[in-house]
Amino acid sequence: MKTDIHPKYADAKIRCACGTVYETRTTVGDIHVEICSACHPYFTGKSKVLDTAGRVDKFKKKYKMK
Repeated sequence: MKTDIHPKYADAKIRCACGTVYETRTTVGDIHVEICSACHPYFTGKSKVLDTAGRVDKFKKKYKMK
């Protein structure tokens, strides 16, 4: 086996925006993600609407929905 041709394979942490931390090994270092299996609606079974600009309310008002 040749030396010095393989990347460093070191411990790393994957941090999600929800606060969950996974420990793994990787060649790229620590990783930050916005969504993981602990907070993704598909895995949690909960759905949520992220509406920061009021688009949902505007749509409901336009089409007179509740």
